[in-house]
Amino acid sequence: MDIEDDIEDILDDLPSLKAVSPFLALAENVRWFRALGEAPDRRTVEIARAYAEALGFPDAEPAFLPDWAEAADAAENTEINSPAWEAEEQLRASLTDDVLAFIDEDTLTMVMTHVAQGVSEAIEAAAMETAEELRIFDEEFQRATAGAAVQACYQAALAAMTGAEEDHPFALRFQLFERGRWPIGIIGNSFLIF
Repeated sequence: MDIEDDIEDILDDLPSLKAVSPFLALAENVRWFRALGEAPDRRTVEIARAYAEALGFPDAEPAFLPDWAEAADAAENTEINSPAWEAEEQLRASLTDDVLAFIDEDTLTMVMTHVAQGVSEAIEAAAMETAEELRIFDEEFQRATAGAAVQACYQAALAAMTGAEEDHPFALRFQLFERGRWPIGIIGNSFLIF
């Protein structure tokens, strides 16, 4: 029995982890980054507003960036210890504690490594393809977009394991990626999205 079989057994045996397999299937089939730089539709704006509000920043208006240079600048200027970043970290820590109430830390690490590996290849390929289409010759940018998407999958999987609803901030953030966007972060009263 290999580690992949072990993971599948764990996901099948623990009711709280049953949400991970369908989530992985969904995440692998997302058309990552397909709408970067495009004008947003109404539903995307609604999801962005819902995310900012659920995270605790109801005054942060979605600002859709039109080109990759602006997105790269925004990503570089997003502060690691900004209030929005801190709010996400607190949520992640809280969800992790909730999950650790029913599984041990080693199992959680194994499951979350499985999640990251399960989506990384598709996300990295999509980031590279999008960079070629948009003529972005910046490997750092590709890594940043791919890394943000993998992180969103990790966060959404954690939320799914706890039975969080679709209006949870991490579920909403994942939905923005599902719609082909890169939600960069909240700076001041702007929620910057490429």
